[in-house]
Amino acid sequence: MQANQNDFTVGTVRQRIVQQAVPLTLAQVVQLLYNIVDRIYIGHLPEVGELALTGLGVTFPVIVIIAAFTALFGTGGTPLFSIARGQGDEKEAEGIIGNVFALLTLSSAVLFVLCYMFRRPILLAFGASGESVVYADQYLQVYLFGTLFSMLVTGMNGYINAQGFPKFGMATTIMGAVINIVLDPLFIFAFGMGVRGAALATVISQAISAVWVLRFLTGRRAILRLKKETIRIDWQRTKRIMSLGLPGFVMQGTNSLVQIVCNSQLQLAGGAEFGDLYVRVMTVIGSVREILSLPVGGISNGAQPVLGFNYGAGRNDRVKEGVRFTALLGVVYTLLAWVVVMLIPRQLIGIFSDDAQTIAVGARMMNIYFFGFVFMSFQFVGQSTFQALGKAKKAIFFSLFRKAMIVVPLTVLLPVWFGVEGVFLAEPISNAVGGLACFVTMWLTVYRRL
Repeated sequence: MQANQNDFTVGTVRQRIVQQAVPLTLAQVVQLLYNIVDRIYIGHLPEVGELALTGLGVTFPVIVIIAAFTALFGTGGTPLFSIARGQGDEKEAEGIIGNVFALLTLSSAVLFVLCYMFRRPILLAFGASGESVVYADQYLQVYLFGTLFSMLVTGMNGYINAQGFPKFGMATTIMGAVINIVLDPLFIFAFGMGVRGAALATVISQAISAVWVLRFLTGRRAILRLKKETIRIDWQRTKRIMSLGLPGFVMQGTNSLVQIVCNSQLQLAGGAEFGDLYVRVMTVIGSVREILSLPVGGISNGAQPVLGFNYGAGRNDRVKEGVRFTALLGVVYTLLAWVVVMLIPRQLIGIFSDDAQTIAVGARMMNIYFFGFVFMSFQFVGQSTFQALGKAKKAIFFSLFRKAMIVVPLTVLLPVWFGVEGVFLAEPISNAVGGLACFVTMWLTVYRRL
């Protein structure tokens, strides 16, 4: 039974994808609560809540840059790990785990030093105003002390899921998020720490989650373990890890770039009077998008180890079935999510802010931003299929194509004709053009050749 549980060529493909996707999605939802709960509590702080929420929005690009390096090494090694397992090469699979751990540890130290030393000029360059930078700096100077914990949790947890233990992977983030939710009001309100308290709660919860992940990967329950002798950087293996991690790195990196450009354009279009308002609205809309994107991301990420394992085992028929099923689930979900946003935009904005102006402006902009949300599913499916099967160059190209080649130029150009609404209009256009281009290319160049 244990062998069947961890052999993705056994059982129906749909069942194996769902078994991976459901716990992974729940885990990602809970993981997202780290930042979302912070924004909710901070947004409701007496007197300073609106400005503090704007400050948190400005820290987002920095947090995403850290996530980008996590994806470069963590998710970059996961497909190689799954393929090695499918081929029965356990020595190589364990070597990948150790290599990834070493890369995450080294990069977290470098990122901490650079971001901490230059955090204030970075925040100002990323769109903070003279008023909001105070709160952004208070949050970031504490949050950065959890860089190692954050990278290990996200980067190593995938190797629990890829061994067929998605419930343990889910427990990682549930544990951390519950602790964060409990500590947030205690530190923010009871201890009067405000923004710093939100960051401290996040760091503590991530530290506990990191210990959980490492205990599992070094313990008896793991099929393939993290061992001292494998914790080293092999440059040939690192090149292969980075080649497959580049799509995730580029996607996260371009997310950060897009947010920086958006914040700058919103400050410019809004001026001194309304700049912080529009940045705050984008922060809230971005939070809603993160929540609604998680299930389709969980479906496609949950399919990756199943697709990679079957590809390594030569079961191309199961790979094709998995791609079809993943695409169908993604389209159905994003259609339903789009309908929800169109029906209750004010209620969604109200979760994060009591300010009437923020709710009114945010509801109008949300309807623009989420138009055609269904096309996002095509990007996720195409991207994850390329990555699962080791087609790194195509995955990298389409990561760059949608964000850097479509969103960024449109964010700069559209406000010339549509004013501030043009910044929000760039997202649905990029979803349609980039998502369809990615999916159609995957279908013609990969799917039909399997």
